[in-house]
Amino acid sequence: MTKDIVDRLRSANLAFSRLYPGDSARRQPVHTVYGGAHLFKADTASRLGALALRSLEEYAPEPADLASAASLSEGLAAKVHPRVTEKLHREPVEDFRVDFEDGYGNRPDAEEDGHAESAAREMAEGLAARSLPPFIGIRIKPFTEELRERSFRTLALFLKELGGRLPDNFVVTLPKVTIPDQVAALADLFDLLEPALDLPAGSLRLEIMVETPQSILDAQGQCPLPRLAEAARGRCVAAHFGTYDYTASCDITAAHQSMAHPVCDFAKHMMKVAFAGTGIWISDGATNVLPVPLHRPAKGAAQAAENRAVVHDAWRLHSRHVRHSLVNAFYQGWDLHPAQLVTRYATVFAFFLEGLNAASERLHNFVQKAAQATLVGDVFDDAATGQGLLNYFLRAVNCGALSEEEALERSGLTLEELRGRSFVKILKNRRG
Repeated sequence: MTKDIVDRLRSANLAFSRLYPGDSARRQPVHTVYGGAHLFKADTASRLGALALRSLEEYAPEPADLASAASLSEGLAAKVHPRVTEKLHREPVEDFRVDFEDGYGNRPDAEEDGHAESAAREMAEGLAARSLPPFIGIRIKPFTEELRERSFRTLALFLKELGGRLPDNFVVTLPKVTIPDQVAALADLFDLLEPALDLPAGSLRLEIMVETPQSILDAQGQCPLPRLAEAARGRCVAAHFGTYDYTASCDITAAHQSMAHPVCDFAKHMMKVAFAGTGIWISDGATNVLPVPLHRPAKGAAQAAENRAVVHDAWRLHSRHVRHSLVNAFYQGWDLHPAQLVTRYATVFAFFLEGLNAASERLHNFVQKAAQATLVGDVFDDAATGQGLLNYFLRAVNCGALSEEEALERSGLTLEELRGRSFVKILKNRRG
């Protein structure tokens, strides 16, 4: 009798673990930069980095300037400024999406056919030259009745022209998802395209965009987000929030459509709860007020001052939005303009550096006591928190906020433990 109970419980526990395997151990990019497919080139990432560096040098050449522009203390800005400069030289873009949707528009079929093929050739050239960012993909049009055939064709043409070799971390973004059938249709297309293009089974991955209220609550009053991911049959790696389509669908007027609007927080909290523990990454949206100077070129000191004020105002807004995302555990967001790379990295780096002392003390104590509950100040830790603290250091290292050497020094971990990415394995090995 007891054996039957244990067997049923084991079966239920294992089924739960399959649904909720925990956070992915893979590196998650801190942003996705979107750009029209007609503009994409093999060296787009380095070009964007050069433009971002030019903005940094012109409008925040010193740490004090960055402190003002990103609302940082001068002491913190002094640490962040050289790290941002180094990041923009080394890896200015972490993730890029070649866009056939909002950033591209509706064009004649022959024109989009040509851009699908030319963008694929540029991506193949970038892959050969190793000039692509570490994460990359394309955003196709939504699978609505009006656009699905166009979207199917663009995807097929792009992948065919790419020549059967995918860049690392390649993904296809499906926008404006409203029903699981749209996600299932993309997975079905992948099933057809992989053997036709001699791609390994399962190599094509997708991410969904949450941009409509129907993605949050369906006609039956249920949250459809888990069903959207399930419809991908294991191919869904991320869910991205679309700020402006979502707020427009909620009748928010244009002047108040913002990442920080309460309707967005509600939707993103639903995403957070729906995908917690599944390993599916979540990403916030974009700040659409861009750091673009008024005068090009500036004529005289007055116009130069106006340019600086406008750019700094846009940077401060972007920084507030990025921080709001980070506080709510959305570690990724969209960037629409190269100058936003400055405040993306400045804010992300500052976020991790600000919490470094507390995280270091807690993780160091936790590892030393090998999963025994510890008290640091008034914060108790348990085993689940240990992985969260380890993830803090992994995210900080991945984006460039910390070097591996700094992370090892502050955490008390070995290099093998840090790169192993598993707190359970750390404890198991330390216990012998």
